[in-house]
Amino acid sequence: METTARQNSLTEPAEHPETAPESWTIVPDISVALRKLSAPIFLTGNDGHYRIDTSVKAPDSSASVKPGTGYLAGFAPPVLPENLGDRAFCSDLGIRYPYLGGSMAKGISSISMVEELGRAGMLGFFGAAGLPFATVEAAVDRLAGADFPCGFNLIHSPHEPDLEKALADLYIRKGVRLVEASAFLALTLPLVRYRVHGIHRTADGTVCAPNRIIAKVSREELAEKFFSPAPDKFLRQLLEEGAITSEQAELASLIPLAQEVTAEADSGGHTDNRPAMALFPTIRSVAVRMQARYGYTQKLRAGLAGGIATPDAAAAAFAMGAAYIMTGSVNQACVESGTSDDVRRMLSETRQADVCMAPAADMFEMGVTVQVLKRGSMFPMRAGKLYELYRSCGSLDEIPAAERDKLEKTFFQAPLEQIWQDTRSYFLERDPRQTERAERDPKHRMALVFRWYLGQAAHWAKDGLTSRRIDYQVWCGPAMGAFNEWVAGSFLEAPEQRRVANVARNILYGAALLTRINILRWQGIDLPEELQHRAPLEDTQIKEYLS
Repeated sequence: METTARQNSLTEPAEHPETAPESWTIVPDISVALRKLSAPIFLTGNDGHYRIDTSVKAPDSSASVKPGTGYLAGFAPPVLPENLGDRAFCSDLGIRYPYLGGSMAKGISSISMVEELGRAGMLGFFGAAGLPFATVEAAVDRLAGADFPCGFNLIHSPHEPDLEKALADLYIRKGVRLVEASAFLALTLPLVRYRVHGIHRTADGTVCAPNRIIAKVSREELAEKFFSPAPDKFLRQLLEEGAITSEQAELASLIPLAQEVTAEADSGGHTDNRPAMALFPTIRSVAVRMQARYGYTQKLRAGLAGGIATPDAAAAAFAMGAAYIMTGSVNQACVESGTSDDVRRMLSETRQADVCMAPAADMFEMGVTVQVLKRGSMFPMRAGKLYELYRSCGSLDEIPAAERDKLEKTFFQAPLEQIWQDTRSYFLERDPRQTERAERDPKHRMALVFRWYLGQAAHWAKDGLTSRRIDYQVWCGPAMGAFNEWVAGSFLEAPEQRRVANVARNILYGAALLTRINILRWQGIDLPEELQHRAPLEDTQIKEYLS
């Protein structure tokens, strides 16, 4: 056993140092060389005795090889974080790193978060979903003069199509050039109108669409729709409305609705809980197939989101060919997120099994679910109970007396009639058609009342209303638990130390380091296991290793 250990050693002194060439550098720890990501590594030696060498020789199988003669055993090229994904993608968006912060509703992916990611050479999407229109407009104005790229969320709103249209119109009017399309069950006219607005040919004949969509999907059939040109029926409708010209309609048929599609695996919020290892290759193959079908001049790209909160997950994503990665849950736990300190503390204690599915407020009647935190909250159970009552009862009046009493005392903490009056006032201002329908349809009125609880539960969490902590709705995926396990015992264990740019740099740096380690492993170099499990680094340390 002792002999085997010595043969696999990367740190012990040479047995015959007098025979080592002058260029042979003895280092106390191979990890020092591995962490210098910009410098190549040449491992020389034989019989398992490897050393770092700056000049190598081609091995001669006929020669008698002796320890310390400098024959090449393994090579690891430079691996920089900015080169892990698709460099053309980064160039197109004007960012340095293939790292995107996904949009989280109600401004949880806040202006501050978008700014921090942008200044770090990455890209963040502002979480516009569920916010008042005026709040989104103010965020657009705030970020309009930014000297870094950024984007805004456009979420599918099947029950509030006017809101989706108003947001798309706002983005067009304000010159927002990048949106993340999320939770879409089908393509819509506002989405198409945003994409084709201002489309034209440049002087050299290239088709230029100023507005870019990065779509987030978890199904291959939706990926196909986004990778296809805009549907003819929508182009004809826009043409009839005078929103585009016949030439623009023709140009729109030559480009994909979205050049990039993010494969959303097991994430927080809206998710199909798809396994990344199965989903991403499928979405990437759709990109290849659609590229060949339409013969685009633009390259179709696939990124990966969901479950990414550690260097290992990021390295796996890039190894599968992801053009970029997108993070979510881990960003919510950072100090720049637009949630409460109370939620950040809860997230810092989360483990991978502490999440589950619960009914979604925006698509409650359709039975759509979102992934949320279950540890420390009764929201998932209570939301599930409301959906069960919605399915079994035709109106609020049909709810059994004992059940109704429980709802009013625990869930709503107010009479249901009072909740309806508050809900009615809200929709009279936001979407009067919902109120009109509820006056005619008792079951729809029940749905709106139940949606009040689901919507308020997210606000209680975001605002840190500790008296309603038991009802907090916190969107969260298992990635949060993976992150906490990785940073345990490090400076990032404390929620007040988690800054979104530092977390991102650690994920990217660690992914590059793991890639270098794996390159050596694939050449048969047996590296110590502890090299692959490194604690997060302060920004100054990362900058030192990248210098």
